Amino acid sequence: MKAVVFDLDNTLFDHTESAAAAVRSWLPELGGTASDALVAQWFVIEERNFNQWLNGVVTHQGQRRGRLRDFLPLLGHPVPELDEDLDQLYTGYLRHYEASWAAYPDARPALEVARSNGLEVGVLTNGSTTQQNAKLAAIGLADLVDVVCTSESLGVSKPDPQAYLQTCSALGVEPADTVMIGDNLELDVLAARKAGLTAHHLDRAAGITLLDLVRSRS
Repeated sequence: MKAVVFDLDNTLFDHTESAAAAVRSWLPELGGTASDALVAQWFVIEERNFNQWLNGVVTHQGQRRGRLRDFLPLLGHPVPELDEDLDQLYTGYLRHYEASWAAYPDARPALEVARSNGLEVGVLTNGSTTQQNAKLAAIGLADLVDVVCTSESLGVSKPDPQAYLQTCSALGVEPADTVMIGDNLELDVLAARKAGLTAHHLDRAAGITLLDLVRSRS
């Protein structure tokens, strides 16, 4: 192997915990009370609207507005009619989300092992270029990553084969010489394999760590 490509959210970056903490601390500002049920609904709404953006149905800002239109009624909170008012309201969530950003404890050690073994290191993520790069910088991993490819910068998103092939090209390696590691079995493993990469599933629930995968595959 000459390169390793990591997914970002819920692989290197703990999106689930960061977002859950953000919702819990943001809800009182909206007059709501945090509960497990509301946090769970936030993630359902997030996935639905985020996929609308990935499929080209709405803009990135549009999917944020969609989240609020779906979520605010659950709190009994009025939904602003104007987009700019929705945008202003969403900044409250973003403030809490960004304050909660954190890497998994095994993320930096895994990247350091990969680099020490002479591998090129890439990140392939379905997300906004500005935000995903900001995450890597904030959680202290940007210095260990050679290439960051986002669905926004590539013009395609996982599981499109071109997402993986363009990332390999950016790293200067062939797909056959590249391993992809991520938490999503379909997007980070099965689709990557179809594109010609080796790929391995980061199943944290089964006790697998990034360090285990990097050490065994490097």
